[in-house]
Amino acid sequence: MTRLEQAEKLLSEMTPAERALVLQWVVRDVGDAFPGIESTPGVCGGEARIVRTRIPVWVLEQARRLGTSEADLLYSYPTLRAEDIAVAWAYARSHREEIENDIRQNEAADDPRNNLSRINRP
Repeated sequence: MTRLEQAEKLLSEMTPAERALVLQWVVRDVGDAFPGIESTPGVCGGEARIVRTRIPVWVLEQARRLGTSEADLLYSYPTLRAEDIAVAWAYARSHREEIENDIRQNEAADDPRNNLSRINRP
């Protein structure tokens, strides 16, 4: 018996109040889920990214802020689909603080003043 079959059997044996409680648990658990966005430790620094790709959401958001059109993004990232961009915008709106932090951290990492160890010294 699969887990889904087991769950169906258990649900059929529950009272309406018990089923309502289970539903509340499920909604709370998946309420922050964004299909099409994933974060995986060790991939893109664990940052939120478009599934099937290594394109972080913050990269798309920063490009948009800098004036890049959606058409240009689709051209620049051939694996990207229009629905990926729509999900990225929704995720960025919903996770504004996370995206802002990712942008700040990555800009700081690219700032040569923060990478003095890269300078060749005689």
